[in-house]
Amino acid sequence: MSKPIVGFIGVGVMGKSMAGHLLKAGYPVLVYTRTKNKAQELMEEGATWKDTVAQLTAEAEVIITMVGYPSDVEETYLGEEGILAHAKAGTVMVDMTTSTPSLAQKIYALAKEKEMIALDAPVSGGDVGAKEARLTIMVGGDPDAFERVRPILEVMGKNIVLQGKAGAGQHTKMSNQIAIASNMIGVCEAMAYAKKAGLDPALVLQSIGAGAAGSWSLNNLAPRMMAGNFEPGFYIKHFIKDMNIALQAAEEMGLMTPGLKLAKSLYEQLADQGEADSGTQALYKLFLQE
Repeated sequence: MSKPIVGFIGVGVMGKSMAGHLLKAGYPVLVYTRTKNKAQELMEEGATWKDTVAQLTAEAEVIITMVGYPSDVEETYLGEEGILAHAKAGTVMVDMTTSTPSLAQKIYALAKEKEMIALDAPVSGGDVGAKEARLTIMVGGDPDAFERVRPILEVMGKNIVLQGKAGAGQHTKMSNQIAIASNMIGVCEAMAYAKKAGLDPALVLQSIGAGAAGSWSLNNLAPRMMAGNFEPGFYIKHFIKDMNIALQAAEEMGLMTPGLKLAKSLYEQLADQGEADSGTQALYKLFLQE
């Protein structure tokens, strides 16, 4: 049985690896991104470049989007040259961007009107998870649509869960980001404390990473801090975007999120110092400032 043609829109830090795994698994992959040279390596691996979203959409049977902000998602799906204006009936659209639950629900409803299928499927695991094809994928939408694309999702991730109806994937991702927000404060404070105390941070990590303090962020990002590596596995500017989405949703539900508010204020302070394009582990720098 032939594999469906997959259109992949957005091949940045995460999307490039994800699309690459699909190519290696034998899927025909069409790619589009605003900056063509970002797709050069994928084209060398066999991906087919398309000059516009409309061109890609007209040929793809499954469309995956991994763009930056909700505004990008809205333009990509709802614009005059967007996916919904050009996709064929029966096309499955999977937005893997971290976006707003309300936009996911809107896209789902509009797609259904046109006999198309939309899922929201944000991910967690960072650049490492994307490179190693072990992302956590949180999905919202119809069960039959989920089963239809599950083989494709399994090429990119390991922990794949249908969380509920449209928007549930994005709500789950917000829960994830809220947990990470306060955790990153603790991780960066702990490693800054170890450094200020004159300890060997590697030995400290060896102890606390295996105990009750252990977390993905501690064990994966603290070594980067110690090595002075602040390259983005996940951009600070995108994390601030996510925290804004989570805060808005929490306020609409009447939920207190003091840890999230604190984390957002610290990351905004760091972004104002020119670190918006650094990885989230760069919060460590803020605590070490004299």
